[in-house]
Amino acid sequence: MNPFHPQNPMTRRDALRTFANGFGMLGLAGMLNGEAAASTLSTGHLFPRAKRVIFLFMAGGPSHVDLFDPKSRLQTESGKPLPFAMPALHRTKTGNLLGSPWKFARHGESGMEISELLPHISTCADDLCMIRSMVADNINHNGACLQMNTGEQSFSRPSLGSWLLYGLGSENQNLPGFVVLSPAQPAQGAPLWGSSFLPASNQGTLLVDLNNPIANLGNSQFSSKTQRAQLDALKMINEQHAATRGADNRLNARIESFELAYRMQTEAPEAFDIKGESEATRNLYGLDDPVTEIFGKQCLMARRLAERGVRCTQVYHTQTSKRKSCQLWDQHGGLRQELPNNCAATDKPIAGLLKDLKARGLLDDTLVIWGGEFGRTPTAEGDNGREHHPFGFTMWMAGGGVKGGMTYGATDEYGWHATENPVHVHDLHATILHLMGIDHEQLTYRYSGRDYRLTDVYGNVVHDIIA
Repeated sequence: MNPFHPQNPMTRRDALRTFANGFGMLGLAGMLNGEAAASTLSTGHLFPRAKRVIFLFMAGGPSHVDLFDPKSRLQTESGKPLPFAMPALHRTKTGNLLGSPWKFARHGESGMEISELLPHISTCADDLCMIRSMVADNINHNGACLQMNTGEQSFSRPSLGSWLLYGLGSENQNLPGFVVLSPAQPAQGAPLWGSSFLPASNQGTLLVDLNNPIANLGNSQFSSKTQRAQLDALKMINEQHAATRGADNRLNARIESFELAYRMQTEAPEAFDIKGESEATRNLYGLDDPVTEIFGKQCLMARRLAERGVRCTQVYHTQTSKRKSCQLWDQHGGLRQELPNNCAATDKPIAGLLKDLKARGLLDDTLVIWGGEFGRTPTAEGDNGREHHPFGFTMWMAGGGVKGGMTYGATDEYGWHATENPVHVHDLHATILHLMGIDHEQLTYRYSGRDYRLTDVYGNVVHDIIA
């Protein structure tokens, strides 16, 4: 029986020790006594290239043919019909081919082609591993976002961050191990960072207010010693209550949350306080410009969390200084106006994050991921938009053991189908876990009579992109 199965007669402490001993998880072994995981975390099944993940999620579906995947034939045949039949899976009958309104240029020693809309990210070309052959299964936002975040299109499943936290634990017991920075929640909401049937303590901690990320951290009425005595008494009562209710990981997570909240009083205020950052650092992220200020704060907080041992940080681009939206990159119309706005809000902060991580020696073991739930059609919707497109799109990764300055895979001459080295979402997840030192086929959880994993029964590690 899986040692973490709720009906397993072993205590959770014994289960953790069994799992830790079986796979050499020093991080989990450290958690047995409430201690921070060792900074030399050697992990579960494989040699880890990365210790932490920062996932920059561009909600809505960024247009690959306008940003990272230039197509000369699309340009020369713009306005003509698509020369082959669309797949059965499509939402609307889009019009003729639509060439990109923007120019591309080669950057870095690698000569990577990137759109003029991203001048700052272009300066990081030699750190990027560009995957131009991504494939997803769902053409609608809800299902596609669920699949990109959880591996499943329809049902509640644990998120990527929850699987990482469950498998590896956290390096810092005074902060949440999985943090989500999103000023405006995506339409799909909590399922994107939820723990589903995994222990509830592995779910993401959502931070919405960037100026006051976690409310009520301080206690002006009682000293730390008095609070400790209160918590000890409360824990004893709660454990007596829990003993009468059988296995309930949600209740256990609630009990553990009081302890985490107490420990967070010492470290969380400093971790989220960016006031002490130098002017040069603040400018690097674009905090001096209203256009980039919001996403710049998110990226700067992500760096601060990474250097403090948070296992997974997800940064959602869901709000600009001009308006709120949950599908900012969803240009069914207004492509020529809105895509430049999205790029202007995120380009400098993302480049700032990469450069800051690199300067601090953190990029080598921090895996940065950029992408949305799918791309956009090479054909036009109306005269100034593009439809949803899961058949071939672009994502990129940097640091964390991937090859920098590499372009992997390709779409056809129009940017429609992934034709060379297709990378399915399951393959992406398998590769992320591999880089973090986890065999995706071995990290399982028994629920409702079967063993579940992030990649279900699919997924292949993309070894060619690993340094």
